Amino acid sequence: MINVLAIGNSFSQDATRYLRKVAQAAGDDIKVVNLYIGGCPLWRHYKNICEDAPAYSLEIDGESTGFFVSIRQALLTREWDFVTMQQVSNQSPDYDTYQPYLDALSDYVLTYSPKAKQVIHQTWAYENGSARLCEELGYQADAEMFEKVRQSYAQAADDISADLIIPSGEAMLLAANQGFSMHRDTFHASYGIGRYLLAATWYEALTGKSTIGTPLFPLDIFADENELITMQEIAHSTVASYK
Repeated sequence: MINVLAIGNSFSQDATRYLRKVAQAAGDDIKVVNLYIGGCPLWRHYKNICEDAPAYSLEIDGESTGFFVSIRQALLTREWDFVTMQQVSNQSPDYDTYQPYLDALSDYVLTYSPKAKQVIHQTWAYENGSARLCEELGYQADAEMFEKVRQSYAQAADDISADLIIPSGEAMLLAANQGFSMHRDTFHASYGIGRYLLAATWYEALTGKSTIGTPLFPLDIFADENELITMQEIAHSTVASYK
């Protein structure tokens, strides 16, 4: 059993929805816990650790439990193999918004879960033409936003000496460039192939194993089998490029 704790928001919710099912299809078992606050930025995670606030909706294996916990409580519930951290999506391109909060969160995780590998979850760009991409953030294209996102998460990984980066944003951009519709509202991942791609990318990054050829399973909305096979291939090639 691999134990994964995600300290995040709706983007980690998207990424972990199918993670255990992807792992089981590949013959492994991953228990994944997501600490969810919608739109939560790093500064708020920092505030919550300072106050030991039980502010996070506890999600286990992609399902809400109805319970609320603090980060400290979650870190102490078991011996974690991986703990992931990320910035909120609209601040992800701007590294000035990461610090000093990321360093403090990393130190906090080290204090309460010293054996866990610390992982940076690279978030993704908004959909081309969306108001959030063009009007809110001022980018012309998703690739322009993602280049800033990529740089910021690479710096984040360096600053906390992270064990690895999960290249979710890279995988999402590659799929979008191949003409797939990866977003459900121009910024969150689609309930079908978007979330499946993210789970496959996480599985490959965390385990070093391939999802190519692993059995498929029903998603929350219908997804074409050939599209899912392509998502496996994209996840594999993306993670391989980050090694």
